[in-house]
Amino acid sequence: MGMFSSVLARLGVPQGTESGAAALTQLLGDNGGIQGIMARLSAGGAAQQVQSWVGHGDNKPVSGAQLRQALDRDSLDRVARQAGMSREQASDEVAGILPSLIDASTPHGHVPPQGEDPLARGMGAMHGMVSR
Repeated sequence: MGMFSSVLARLGVPQGTESGAAALTQLLGDNGGIQGIMARLSAGGAAQQVQSWVGHGDNKPVSGAQLRQALDRDSLDRVARQAGMSREQASDEVAGILPSLIDASTPHGHVPPQGEDPLARGMGAMHGMVSR
């Protein structure tokens, strides 16, 4: 199973389910893609973790509670409903995959410009990014 499939599986989304993929895409887009998510988490006290995802070396974890405080509540609720779990469970799962998603989308330690952000462009772009 590739990273794309495991992202959806961790959220309880059966392989090929477009609604789950759409909910995750919307969560990422609603929160400003890479730049927005990084800014929100950094402002919430997770700046060291966020920088570790872009830099070289190990990715430091972020908690589901930190995501719940930083990200849009409605978009977290949407992902939770699609996955058939609570907001707490969904945010914990997203917290588990977010460092790898951002790490994979910031090659060479650089955050892509707004228009080239694979997280904001959707699952098609992310699938290509993590399948490399």
